[in-house]
Amino acid sequence: MMKWVTPWLALAGACALVPVAVADDYRQSPQVAEFVAEMTRDYGFAGEQLIELFAQVERKQAILDAISRPAEKAKPWKDYRPIFITDKRISQGVAFWKQHEATLARAEAEYGVPPQVIVAIIGVETFYGGNTGSWRVMDALSTLAFDYPPRAPFFRKELREFLLLTREEQVEPLSMTGSYAGAMGLPQFMPSSFRAYAVDFDGDGHINIWNNPVDAIGSVASYFKRHGWQPGQLVASAANLKGAQAEQGLTVGLDPVKNVGELRKLGWTSAEPLADDLPVTAFRLEGTDGAEYWIGLPNFFVITRYNRSVMYAMAVNQLAEALVDTRGVK
Repeated sequence: MMKWVTPWLALAGACALVPVAVADDYRQSPQVAEFVAEMTRDYGFAGEQLIELFAQVERKQAILDAISRPAEKAKPWKDYRPIFITDKRISQGVAFWKQHEATLARAEAEYGVPPQVIVAIIGVETFYGGNTGSWRVMDALSTLAFDYPPRAPFFRKELREFLLLTREEQVEPLSMTGSYAGAMGLPQFMPSSFRAYAVDFDGDGHINIWNNPVDAIGSVASYFKRHGWQPGQLVASAANLKGAQAEQGLTVGLDPVKNVGELRKLGWTSAEPLADDLPVTAFRLEGTDGAEYWIGLPNFFVITRYNRSVMYAMAVNQLAEALVDTRGVK
């Protein structure tokens, strides 16, 4: 549970009352000293309070083990899809939609993002808030910023953003939890995304994406709008291929480097009528019945900005479609 406090006041006193079990980890770290100096010089933090804060921060070997573990072989679509498109996730998504129907309708009116897409994002990310992560964000980001060299610059930036948001939102840094990588709340925002896109959708003066679905819903809608979501447009269209050159149309990476007209010349046809000048992503998935070919439209690319994975975007899109079909709305 987040605890609202006057920002950074009495922090040093509160820290002094807590035994420092891991002082040698970060309070005496040259990297932390440099970081504290940056935060005091560039952002006006009190150095002594930050030092006392880091005295309570714990280096987590389990986080380093998790992020350093060799990536498992990527699951094919036929195995990935059943993880997210399940009866339970659909039924609980419909229940979440009904419970927050007015908020979702307002988010669509203000940002143009349909309810099913917002619900699907929260459903894929945290099972509608059921699994938001139990790591202290300060521990996670500090461990990765100061003890994981391959991505230290990224996580150091996120640690800076996190401290700024705790000051802005008037919350105790050590009270906030998230994933082992520092992603937070129902929508799993990194701190930089929180500061850039999260919104106080219930108007209470604070942005709480941890246990306030209203702010979480508005924040997802805000993120999508800021990344170019096009209201009323499709996400993806099934495609058929014909001819020896058709496979040349497949996109390398995620950015749309071809348009529909160029794909047509290579032998692609789409299930829906699409304008020739529309920039798209073309991809193949290994489905249960063999290869599936899809054309990802601009809204598909927006979803990949949330998580840079074709299969993630497809899971969100198909969960959203299943929610609409189950609820019986358009």
